[in-house]
Amino acid sequence: MSRRGKAKATTVPAPASGAGRSRREPPAAELAAAAAVVATDAAAADGQKEPRRRRRGTALEERIGYKFKDSALLESSLTHISALKGGNRANSYQRLEFLGDHVLGLVISDLLYRAFPRADEGELSRRLADLVRKETCAEIARNIELGAAIRLGSSEANAGGRKRPAILADVCEALIGAVYLDGGYPAAESLVERLWQVRMQATAQPQRDPKTVLQEWAQARGLPTPTYREVARTGPDHSPEFRVAVQLPSFAPAEGTGRSKRVAEQAAAAAMLTRERVKPARDG
Repeated sequence: MSRRGKAKATTVPAPASGAGRSRREPPAAELAAAAAVVATDAAAADGQKEPRRRRRGTALEERIGYKFKDSALLESSLTHISALKGGNRANSYQRLEFLGDHVLGLVISDLLYRAFPRADEGELSRRLADLVRKETCAEIARNIELGAAIRLGSSEANAGGRKRPAILADVCEALIGAVYLDGGYPAAESLVERLWQVRMQATAQPQRDPKTVLQEWAQARGLPTPTYREVARTGPDHSPEFRVAVQLPSFAPAEGTGRSKRVAEQAAAAAMLTRERVKPARDG
């Protein structure tokens, strides 16, 4: 009797399912993943050099003052679709550009709201349009030497893609989106405030609407009200870009681009004012 009880006590039941076995013997895939993590950690501890692309990213991180926890986000933000085999847009910077465009708008709106407590909605909107337009983003990108870090296909690179304002602006927004995903809103806010600080200070005085200035300038010369015409619409549906031309009799048209027709019209008016060397007076 005691012998039979002892046998029962030492018998271990077989697992009812594969889940029981997996707790004792991890599948090969899990072992491989764990080994990869260990190998990565060991390489970092040994001070081994990172791949060339990652070194370039590190240099960019130093220039922007932010170090990514997830380097894959940084890589995606710098990857043009021409550098991808098969043209998979999901792995390019386009999705991050969509996110970064809206993050940039929110951060700049917040900064303007706090920096100009007496400004009305119209002035804040004009300042916002100037600070988030494509030309401004491209200028910021050039300031941080972003073009050198962009991954392009050979044909796009040979065509001067690293200097194209449209690409520079898009990657700049994608970088902001990547920082937002990697470090949250505070990290994105800090980045935008740091990179846009000089630009915001340069436009500290109240600004006038370029369309209004152009109209007043035209009327003072007996010309009709300027007309605006959409020339082209490019980009994905979720983030279109408009190109608009402004026309006045006896003057060559001037063009501007923007994320909305309103912004593009303002840019076109500003382009004509600049070309005709009209210096609009500031409010106040």
